[in-house]
Amino acid sequence: MKVVRTIEDKARSRLIFALDVGSLEEAGELVQTLEGSVGMFKVGKQLFLKTGPRIIEYVHERGGKIFLDLKFHDIPRTVARAAMEATRLGVSMFNVHASGSTTMMSQTVSAVDRVCATEHLPRPRILAVTVLTSLSNPDLRAIGVGGEVADQVVRLAKLAEESGMDGVVASPQEIEAIRKICSRRFVIVTPGIREAGAPADDQHRIAAAGEAIAKGADYVVVGRPIREANDPRAAADRVVKEIAAALPLSVAAHAADAGSD
Repeated sequence: MKVVRTIEDKARSRLIFALDVGSLEEAGELVQTLEGSVGMFKVGKQLFLKTGPRIIEYVHERGGKIFLDLKFHDIPRTVARAAMEATRLGVSMFNVHASGSTTMMSQTVSAVDRVCATEHLPRPRILAVTVLTSLSNPDLRAIGVGGEVADQVVRLAKLAEESGMDGVVASPQEIEAIRKICSRRFVIVTPGIREAGAPADDQHRIAAAGEAIAKGADYVVVGRPIREANDPRAAADRVVKEIAAALPLSVAAHAADAGSD
């Protein structure tokens, strides 16, 4: 029997909350507060190093989904093995750095497909990180990368798709350019989400949630604007409403519907 989802249900599934806190206790309180209000919880380096897999187990025990944001970047064999372990944790998404090479990405995809087949595991989405939202054109030039940030993002997105990745992590400013060169089923996850007029913090390339969705993002990652609100659940609900209003405008809406997990 097919479950009919409302526009708000669809919008909620697009919202990933960043659990960027320093303890299992803090994370647990936020998970309890926001369960049912967000579609997925992002676990990054700080929290994972503090708690290990326990935070993933905790979210799963409460029926939640995990985006494991560890941004693997190493030699192909090492990343492929790490990807297999991420898959065994049962996460819904995880990521690697696209700049690790097409060989690294393709070997990672092959390793995940193999472990899913042999161990009968659900297949997570594998995302490639393009250029961090904290980086600007001068930052790229300082590390020897020529050209503009947008050009580098598009180049890496194309390489990621050719390597078999399921999608990319990219800022709001590059969404439309990626949509022009990659297939409609290629997933775009967008951090750097801030309300209009809000401080950018350490992000350089930002936009509001509705704007990112309208441009074609499949998911938006929101952390501080929800976490630091007086009422995090109400803040999440406001973001969901903003996403819902933008969904009919989204050039990728049908792709996200077809591929949502």
